[in-house]
Amino acid sequence: MIRVVATGTFDILHPGHIYYLEESRKLGDELSVIVARDANVKHKPRPILPEEQRLRMLRALKPVDHALLGDLHDMFRPIAEIQPDIITLGFNQHFDEEHLRQKLRERGLDADVVRIPGYPGSLASSSKIVEYILNTRSTPGPTTPAGEE
Repeated sequence: MIRVVATGTFDILHPGHIYYLEESRKLGDELSVIVARDANVKHKPRPILPEEQRLRMLRALKPVDHALLGDLHDMFRPIAEIQPDIITLGFNQHFDEEHLRQKLRERGLDADVVRIPGYPGSLASSSKIVEYILNTRSTPGPTTPAGEE
């Protein structure tokens, strides 16, 4: 059995996330997803959705066999427990693949690292969705529904 692990924040679930998970699942027989803890997201704005809600959404997705929250102190602990054959990274994840491979070897973990390409589409990232909402929905408008004045 080939075990695959995908990792990420998965804030505001969108087609790019689904593509990443589907492509990750195609690489093996079982897909486990490690969801970043709120406290560990430091490389981008804090997630909009709390970690428990993000975890619940991922558990409901067809390509996902298992989903769990990451470790608060050691990002390699859940990977060591799962013992994957492959770890996938999204196209925009900030990991350097060779550095990650080295850290895995230092921990005695023999997993290949595969970067999944990006999903084509203008709204295939949470930050682009937030930007779009702010640009298109934040214009002042009527505060009461039409006909109730």
